[in-house]
Amino acid sequence: MDPKLLNRINELAHIAKERPLTEEEIAERDALRQEYIKEYRASLRGILENTYIQRPDGTKEKLKPRPKS
Repeated sequence: MDPKLLNRINELAHIAKERPLTEEEIAERDALRQEYIKEYRASLRGILENTYIQRPDGTKEKLKPRPKS
């Protein structure tokens, strides 16, 4: 994850506590948040795709995706 992305999100959060954000800042914050969520989900998906469950008998089984309902 890009640290510049998270730093800018935090900067905008601090600014919002001091004064109202401008329309441009609000749009930037929303876009940065969406990018952060996208990267977070991709990272989590990568972790889960490489996760194995070890059974009590010692066998390892790849974690299966949850069926979509």
